[in-house]
Amino acid sequence: RTFEDARRKSKRALEEFEIGGVKTNKDFLINVIESEDFKNGNCNTGFIGKNPQLFDVTHPVNTEQKILGFLGNKYVNETHGNKPKFDHPDRPVFPASEVAKADGLKYLLDKEGPEAVTKYVLDQKRLMITDTTMRDAQQSLLATRVRSVDMYKVASAAAIYEKDLFSFEMWGGATFDTAYRFLKESPWERLHKLREMIPNVPFQMLIRGANAVGYKNYPDNVIREFVRTSAEAGIDVFRIFDSLNWIEGMSVALDETLKQGKIAEPCICYTGDILNPEKKKYTLDYYVKMAKELESRGAHILGIKDMSGLLRPMAAKELIGALKDELKIPVHLHTHDTSGNGVATILMAAAAGVDIVDAAISSMSGLTSQPNLNSVVAALERTERDTGMDPDELQTIADYWAAVRPVYKNFESGLQASSAEIYKYELPGGQYSNLKPQVESFGIGDKFQEVKDMYIQVNQMFGDIVKVTPSSKCVGDMAIFMVQNGYTPENIYEKAQGVDFPDSVVSFFEGMMGQPMGGFNEKLQKLVLKDKKPITCRPGELLEPVDFDAIRKKLKDEFDMDATDEQVVSYAMYDKVYTDYLKSLTRDGDFKRMGSDIFFHGLTIGEECKVEIGDGKVMYIKLLSVGKPNEMGQRELIFNVDGHNSTIKIKDQSVKTGAAESVEFADEDDPGQVGANISGNVLSLLVKEGDLIVEQQPVAVMEAMKMETKILAPISGKLRRFCVKEGQQVESNQLICVIEPQDVPKEEHLI
Repeated sequence: RTFEDARRKSKRALEEFEIGGVKTNKDFLINVIESEDFKNGNCNTGFIGKNPQLFDVTHPVNTEQKILGFLGNKYVNETHGNKPKFDHPDRPVFPASEVAKADGLKYLLDKEGPEAVTKYVLDQKRLMITDTTMRDAQQSLLATRVRSVDMYKVASAAAIYEKDLFSFEMWGGATFDTAYRFLKESPWERLHKLREMIPNVPFQMLIRGANAVGYKNYPDNVIREFVRTSAEAGIDVFRIFDSLNWIEGMSVALDETLKQGKIAEPCICYTGDILNPEKKKYTLDYYVKMAKELESRGAHILGIKDMSGLLRPMAAKELIGALKDELKIPVHLHTHDTSGNGVATILMAAAAGVDIVDAAISSMSGLTSQPNLNSVVAALERTERDTGMDPDELQTIADYWAAVRPVYKNFESGLQASSAEIYKYELPGGQYSNLKPQVESFGIGDKFQEVKDMYIQVNQMFGDIVKVTPSSKCVGDMAIFMVQNGYTPENIYEKAQGVDFPDSVVSFFEGMMGQPMGGFNEKLQKLVLKDKKPITCRPGELLEPVDFDAIRKKLKDEFDMDATDEQVVSYAMYDKVYTDYLKSLTRDGDFKRMGSDIFFHGLTIGEECKVEIGDGKVMYIKLLSVGKPNEMGQRELIFNVDGHNSTIKIKDQSVKTGAAESVEFADEDDPGQVGANISGNVLSLLVKEGDLIVEQQPVAVMEAMKMETKILAPISGKLRRFCVKEGQQVESNQLICVIEPQDVPKEEHLI
């Protein structure tokens, strides 16, 4: 009825109008309609010329463009169209009513509490099993890269065919970090959805004591909030350990688990060999005493965490027998099958009376994973310890994972057969599969054997410590660091004077991972810490509590999100990883529903795929052609999307255009030139150009494959220039910054 009504209606129509596959001038037209001259009717032939701001338009990238950009980049810069053929496993279909009717231990826990579950387990003659396929098995075999969508497809079948399990271990450990960092999906969403699909069997997680699911100690309020939030989200069993077997490091997580009314399963981490009389540090008496202490602190179940698969079959019989004689709570054995002796270890433990064991579905078992669940079930049929599970039903689950696993072939550890050398190296199963790609990322893949040998030497340098995340990561980081720099146990005290060590190594010797049995190597501790004083108390006592309200406000200000408790605690543990995840969803899109074969391997020319973009919303995409690079190094790809053609241009990173950027390297003879100590990403720059800095002050933080290290100023002076930017990939010894030498009083430098 009025000009203003017509203007507003036109704007609304433009905003609601969606056009896919081609560029439009829609945003320009909206700017015209919104301009003050247009609103006031003051337009003439000079209108556009006088209003250049009309062209300040941002073209929103829609879902289709983001998906095509993802698929295009996958083809141009990663696979080049080379991908294996996969058998796409169909989802085993079970009516919801069948899942609802499947009985399970979860109902007893919810109705009567943890003590009722403890009594139930102790009363069983059958051996109870925890299925680790969705957590530690895939972490150990496939570098924790299995996506949630592949778990959802088998969840209903698992709820029915594995209803007699003690639990599913499906969360915690490295799955939390890698979900955000690499898979770009929420671990919390995985937990919620699996809980809906598997309502009858308890869910179990691995929590690293004061490290939660991170690699450092967190303030006590973060640990308590994480346990509380995880319990509310669906976790029933908290397997708690300390990477150095320091009980104080488990105390806060254990106490909060008990407060939440969930099953507390604190662990003793097994290392060494109790049958070897020459190994006097970790003896049978040591383990029994620790187990009794954990029982006295309220444990519902005692966990034995044999993270490296070092518990030999006869040793298992002796250890379990001694623990069953001394304890009044169930004993739960976790081991790995790297040596090939895993099933034998479980059977000997079963003969000695172990109550629960960890195992993985056959097609996801063995090697660095857990022993074969199907084999254990078959071996115990018609015996006193018969599990009561049906081998044919379990085979259905195994067939599914056998079809899924090839999609993740690129993440396999490369171990082709079981190896008894694990008794020599003492590498945890999960670390073994991650160590090789980590070594390769530093450009020393040809020295993997040297790194493994150095791992043994570093362990002895550290005092023969318990090795499990994060202490095992610390040993691994140090081994890589030493091989990369040509250090040995003999020359390091002379050659590494003033050198900045990986952050995990500094954290270990500072006492931030806890206190190892027998104390620290004081000479090495002094070399690593320099003038820094170590702590002897529990780190959580010294760390300032995290302000959750401040985090909530920050997430609101930066991402306009009303953060849930889950999102807040994610930021509290992984601030950069979590914010990078949020940014990637906005920038790149959300691909959590995309099939894993497409997510990891993209499309070949002529191949069509189905991409689910929402509940009931599906796009059918076919790659038609890929063009040659233009003068800017871009390739044009043509897709057919739901019947219409759409084009997108992707920069081919292998095509050099213009003058090649020169890379500066630090001159080792010039102390003012500061080089990168590792190959990796520049995580953050800690000072600014022009700042006065003192010798040994951190100027930047580097990161590669989760290993962080600070770059320290070798001299005092003024920082003249930075030669890199945050987020930049750099090579070892690439020039980071230049410092002009001058005397700087300590009180004048920036803290």
